[in-house]
Amino acid sequence: MLIDTYGRVATDLRVSLTDRCNLRCTYCMPEEGLRWLAKPDLLTDDEIVRLIDIAVTSLGVEEVRFTGGEPLLRPGLVGIVERVAALSSRPQMSLTTNGIGLGRTAAALKAAGLDRVNVSLDTLRPDVFKTLTRRDRHKDVIEGLYAAREAGLTPVKVNSVLMPGLNDDEAPELLAWAVEHDYELRFIEQMPLDAQHGWKRDGMITAGDILTSLRTRFELTPEGAEKRGSAPAERWLVECGPHVVGVIASVTRPFCSACDRTRLTADGQVRTCLFAPEETDLRAALRSDAPDEEIARIWRLAMWGKKAGAGLDDPSFAQPDRPMSAIGG
Repeated sequence: MLIDTYGRVATDLRVSLTDRCNLRCTYCMPEEGLRWLAKPDLLTDDEIVRLIDIAVTSLGVEEVRFTGGEPLLRPGLVGIVERVAALSSRPQMSLTTNGIGLGRTAAALKAAGLDRVNVSLDTLRPDVFKTLTRRDRHKDVIEGLYAAREAGLTPVKVNSVLMPGLNDDEAPELLAWAVEHDYELRFIEQMPLDAQHGWKRDGMITAGDILTSLRTRFELTPEGAEKRGSAPAERWLVECGPHVVGVIASVTRPFCSACDRTRLTADGQVRTCLFAPEETDLRAALRSDAPDEEIARIWRLAMWGKKAGAGLDDPSFAQPDRPMSAIGG
């Protein structure tokens, strides 16, 4: 079991498969990209599967989310999913992706054992998409979403971040589109995860702003705290259901007290939180032939020291030095 001193138990593992990405979203990284991890520093497919096996068989992990960077850029992705699905303690598996390439891989991922996907899409307007991501790939994301739904990777969740002066007026339009196509839309407050440290609390589109905008067009009814559990999204029924919309208020209403996550970076470091200043090295233990029991012990010790909260609600919060692409969302 991965328990901390506050009594929280981590059952949800986020695994970053690569730090690389084929978009350059303005709230994530600079236009020229980043200094990527060298290949020898990345965990191998075998190392990833072994760590997941330890997590689900010895540490109580029940869900695995593959992230990046962009996980579809990992050459061995389908094979990793297939091998994790074959573990004796099979976890639920999902994938967070920008959707580019999903049109080609959705069916293979479903056949390998992936359960569902989260796709990032911040706008329905191709020109705004190009401004936000610095790439002209909007059509590819739309096609990827359709392919995921057709392959049965459901519920297909769409994650949207609203940015002042760019897409802050699109909330009702995005929800109407999601309802029409049977996607579950979730708005996420912009978090300070950009490598260039351009995030500012002032002017950020808050959960309150989003809900106010949505209610100009839709009737929203709270789904209820009992439905939320440890999930970060507060969910509302749209026009009394069955469709729902979620809002993740990471900054204005942080959910640290119910956090059930542990994170593994692409280079084999345990992070107790996206914003944790410290990491615990599992790669070194793997490559020094440590037994599973020792790796599990190191992991437990790392999680025992997890802090009470991320501190996002503190005006003096300092942004982390490591960009999101190297950590995993």
